[in-house]
Amino acid sequence: NEQKGQKTPATVTVRDALNQAMDEELERDERVFLLGEEVAQYDGAYKVSRGLWKKYGDKRIIDTPISEMGFAGIAVGAAMAGLRPICEFMTFNFSMQAIDQVINSAAKTCYMSAGLQAVPIVFRGPNGASAGVAAQHSQCFAAWYAHCPGLKVVSPWNSEDAKGLLKSSIRDDNPVVFLENELLYGVPFEMSEEAQSKDFTIPIGKAKVERAGSHITLVSHSRYVGHCLDAAAVLAKEGIECEVINLRTIRPMDVESIEASVMKTNHLVTVEGGWPQFGVGAEICARIMEGSAFNYLDSPVTRVTGVDIPMPYAKILEDHSLPQIKDIIFSVKKTLNV
Repeated sequence: NEQKGQKTPATVTVRDALNQAMDEELERDERVFLLGEEVAQYDGAYKVSRGLWKKYGDKRIIDTPISEMGFAGIAVGAAMAGLRPICEFMTFNFSMQAIDQVINSAAKTCYMSAGLQAVPIVFRGPNGASAGVAAQHSQCFAAWYAHCPGLKVVSPWNSEDAKGLLKSSIRDDNPVVFLENELLYGVPFEMSEEAQSKDFTIPIGKAKVERAGSHITLVSHSRYVGHCLDAAAVLAKEGIECEVINLRTIRPMDVESIEASVMKTNHLVTVEGGWPQFGVGAEICARIMEGSAFNYLDSPVTRVTGVDIPMPYAKILEDHSLPQIKDIIFSVKKTLNV
C-alpha cells in the first residue's frame, strides 16, 4: 500500500516497522546514521536494517568490528560532535561490554556540562529473553538502564509502538535506550493509517491503555503486554474485566496513567519478563504506595516476573522461568480473592 500511495490500515511486522522508522529518519535528517555489527552488508543480524546499506551506503550504515565498547564510544563521540547515531547492539546482553559508554559517557554528560553538551544517541537492539540461548543471552535490561538518571528508556510492544517511539527516540536530544524484543520481530500487527505517515511519532513517557476494564489493572511492557491481553480475554469469559496498560516507556515512567486506572479498578498486577528484585514492577509498587492512588487499593499489588535465577538452557525450565498466561490469570484471581 505504501508504494502506491494508498493508505489503508495495513498489517506490518515489528521488524518492518523499525526498518520504516530508521529509513524515514535517515532520509529526513542527514546527521542520522546507523552503526553496529552486521547492520550493513548482511542487512542486520535480525534483518531489521534490511535494504538500508544498499540505499544509503557506507557513510550512513556502518559495519563495526565485534567491539561494543569501541563502537559505542565512537557513537557517543559522534553524538557529541553533532551527529545523531543509532547504535545497534546485536543483543542488549552485549551492551554490558559498553555500559561505561552508555552510563558515564552518554547519560551523565548533559548534566555534567551544565546542559551545554547534548548527546543525541539511540542505543537499540533486542532485550530480554529470546528462546534457548541460556543465561548470558536472556537478560532484561529495563530496570538496569531505567535506574540511571540522564537516560530515557523505551520498551515498545507492537508495530505502531515500535515505529512511533523509534522515530521520537531518534529525534530526541537525549540518549535513549530502545529495548526491542527478538521474539516480536516477526509478529505482524495492524498498523493504523496515521501510523503509516512519515510524520507519525509517539511521545516518550506516555503509557497507553490497550484494553479498558473495571475490575483490575494489569501493567506491562514489551512482549508481556500481549500476554496480559490474552489473559484478559480468558478472564473476561469468567466475568473479570481487566484494564491492560502498555507502559511503552520505562523512564520517565507514566505513573499518572497507572494511578488513574487503579483509582478506577482498585486492584493492580504488574507483569514483566525481568527479575523481581528492584525491577520495573517493584518500582511501580513503590510509586503507587507513595502516591494518591494508594488509598484506592482494595488488596496488595501483585508482581508477576521472571524467576529470580539465571536463565536455564533447557526448554521446560526456561518456560517455567518466564511469566506465562496462566501465571497472570492466577495472580489476578489471587489479587481479587476469586
